[in-house]
Amino acid sequence: MPSPDSTDTTARPAVLVTGGATRIGAAIVRRFAEAHWHVVIHHRASADAAAALAAALPSAETIRFDLADDDAAVAAVMALAARLPGWRCLVNSASIFDYDSVTALDPATNRAAMQVNALAPARLAQTFLALAAEGAGVRTVINVTDMKIENTNPDFFSYTMSKHALAGTIGMLAKGYADDRSVRVYGLAPGAVLASHDQREEETEVSHRMNLLARKTGPDELADAALFLAGGALASGQSLFVDSGQHLLDQPRDVIWLARDTG
Repeated sequence: MPSPDSTDTTARPAVLVTGGATRIGAAIVRRFAEAHWHVVIHHRASADAAAALAAALPSAETIRFDLADDDAAVAAVMALAARLPGWRCLVNSASIFDYDSVTALDPATNRAAMQVNALAPARLAQTFLALAAEGAGVRTVINVTDMKIENTNPDFFSYTMSKHALAGTIGMLAKGYADDRSVRVYGLAPGAVLASHDQREEETEVSHRMNLLARKTGPDELADAALFLAGGALASGQSLFVDSGQHLLDQPRDVIWLARDTG
């Protein structure tokens, strides 16, 4: 639903951010809003957070659908495209991050991860690119992956599989739309940014510095990178790693446990 003080959406470029009500998604939403975009904040179960965020921005609305039902998600995107002629960017940020290990894949965890983290974003991207209005500028898909696509470890096995699958769509979609100069498809790969799983906030002071620069990467850096990619300045098919060099390491476990092992 539109925020009470939202402006005319036709006067601004529009972006849909899945999972935009909380965490990195919310940081991306705020950054686009600061740059005078109309932001569509997707959520599944964070209605209050989405509404509060939308109300605090100059031009925003919320939308609810469950990525576990990709047909319903596609229908929502079709309706959005029909009424937002200025829709220029889709950021597939929503994700589920449940644990299973390389020695004990949990089938239910795997199916859920592949559905929400890979299948649904791919279908949303296809629908957006098919329906977003041509002729009004660059149309950009940004798939938020993970530095784990380069720096693998045995933890969060199904999650990592799903992010590899999502990363695989980037080059394929870019090549599939190679003849359309208005289309860009990008990856945005974060490292350890916010406390996750059962991690305590104080643990991030150690674990989030396990990268080449020995520094914490902030959600604002991911948001800045997303806005940059939305401008279409890079050739389609590329990915940006915003992780202070974590993907260039060879870490034997997820940093949550590496930090605990050293503590």
